[in-house]
This record gives sequence, structure tokens and C-alpha cells, in this order.
Amino acid sequence: MGKIRRNGIKSIKLVEHLVLALIAIATMVAIGQEIVHIIDVRMVALADLLLLFIYLEVLAMVSNYIESGKLPVRMPVYIAIVALARYLILDMKSMDDWRIAAISLSTIVLAGTVIVIRWGQLKLPYPKTPDNDD
Repeated sequence: MGKIRRNGIKSIKLVEHLVLALIAIATMVAIGQEIVHIIDVRMVALADLLLLFIYLEVLAMVSNYIESGKLPVRMPVYIAIVALARYLILDMKSMDDWRIAAISLSTIVLAGTVIVIRWGQLKLPYPKTPDNDD
């Protein structure tokens, strides 16, 4: 049973690393496409910069996960905040007041979530165990 379990865990880790590599490659392709778009239109808009920042955060998240084997919850929340800001910047003219308010409130809730998570990490850290070497 132990050998089957080890092989199963190795297989899952292999799939995990393959998917992480695919995410990194797809993100780099998307970065390249965005740079080509910027060159084609000969103009850099704030929305383009925010999109590149989102891609950079995805790469940082993949790198962090590969290095530590852990995914900080804050990183996807940061990406969501930037994505909401980008959405607001791009479509604000066509949005009604309620949608703008909802997106703004969502951004504030996400920012508050980051603060609560960070506070919890500082004030209520996980106990040190042999498996938890943080």
C-alpha cells in the first residue's frame, strides 16, 4: 500500500508541475501578445499596463508556488483587485451607477480581506511543526 501511495503522490506532483508549466507558458505568450498589441497601436494605455501587471502577478504566483509549495491566499486577491480596477477603467463610460458602486464596493471588500488575512498571519500564526517550516 505504501508504494502505491508514493506513486500516486508522485503522479499528482508531476501533473501539478506540468499544469504550472502550462500556466507559465500561456502567461508568457499572453504577455508577448499584449506587447505586440502595444507596438501595433503605438500607444500604451493604462488598461494595457494593468493587464501586464495581472500577467506578472500570475507568473509571480506560479514562481512562489514552485519555490515554496504553498500558494498565499493574498496573491489571487491582489490579482482580483487589479482585474476589477482594469474592468472599471475600461468600461466605466458604459456602466450605470449601481454597477460602478458594486465594483467599487467589491474592491474595498477585497482590500479589507487582504488586511484581515495579513493581520491574521501576524497576530495568529500557525504553530511550528516539523511539517510546517515557515
